[in-house]
Amino acid sequence: MKITGNNSTFLNLAKFETNGKVVKEDDRYIVKDNTTLKSLVLSSTNLKPKKETSGHNHDGQEEVYFFISGQGDMQLDDDKFSVNPGDIVLVKDDVFHKVYNPSDEEELYFICVLQGARHN
Repeated sequence: MKITGNNSTFLNLAKFETNGKVVKEDDRYIVKDNTTLKSLVLSSTNLKPKKETSGHNHDGQEEVYFFISGQGDMQLDDDKFSVNPGDIVLVKDDVFHKVYNPSDEEELYFICVLQGARHN
């Protein structure tokens, strides 16, 4: 659900779609980016069962992950932990991060807000 006003947009995360452009798609996931804002990218990922994102870090870029549906695991540097719907994870600048979907059947759906342009 999306409600748009003159100067703002309100979103319900439980039913959230980024309405973005597909920027990555392969056997692991579909990633869509909404670049409406000047200094933030709103990205959504459908991570397929038994798949994982590419582990990486960003110099000078922080991220916020919002887990919407499915259950998975996330790694921040050497720390690996479970993530569930409603969980929010803050990823600091230059921290290695990776998301895993251990499910046999269910996709893991999450939103990521990142500063500036996407670093590939």
